[in-house]
Amino acid sequence: MAAKKAAGKKSGRRKPGKKKSAAGARRRVLDAALALAEEKGWQAVIFTRLGARLGLDLAELRRLYRDQNAIADAWFRRAQDAMLAKPPPGFRDRPARQRLELLLLRWFDALAPHRRVTAEMLGGKLWLFHPHHSVPMVFNLSRLIQWLRDAAGLRAGGVRRQAEEIGLTALFLATLAVWCNDDTAGQARTRAFLAARLAQADALLARFDAAGRR
Repeated sequence: MAAKKAAGKKSGRRKPGKKKSAAGARRRVLDAALALAEEKGWQAVIFTRLGARLGLDLAELRRLYRDQNAIADAWFRRAQDAMLAKPPPGFRDRPARQRLELLLLRWFDALAPHRRVTAEMLGGKLWLFHPHHSVPMVFNLSRLIQWLRDAAGLRAGGVRRQAEEIGLTALFLATLAVWCNDDTAGQARTRAFLAARLAQADALLARFDAAGRR
């Protein structure tokens, strides 16, 4: 038994309880950051204020999040988790356009309670003097599109895959721009925009396939 304990310590493995505790602490910090941002704006979210609200010192907060941008990344991970959650019954039987629409709306709906703050987060990431924040966004966007294709069941390869990736990236960014300024009830403007653009993309891909069969 002593040998097993010693081996566990040497391997650096954490106990499940500690992992859950750390995950819970990160959620508390994220929720507090969102609440503070709703009150004062995203730029006002600094660790001394978060620590005062949560009763944590800066060293404890740094162990949970290395900087403000890491908190924003955690918020966007929540949206991706919502997008990739178990699909509804009959999802695979729907047309690809409907599958993509459902998945993308899950992403936007997850962020909707803090839309203004989310837009401010994106603005902060794109600030000219923060390339260490903006450059990783390119890779994060690429990964998001790959997960979207996978979840939607898009299995094409070659040129068709490249066209899908470029088209979905453009579609996502265009819809995001609309969503950031959408103050309509239930994000009606975003939903209408996304549905219309997906219909256009569907028609374009149909012509692409037809041309490829000639």
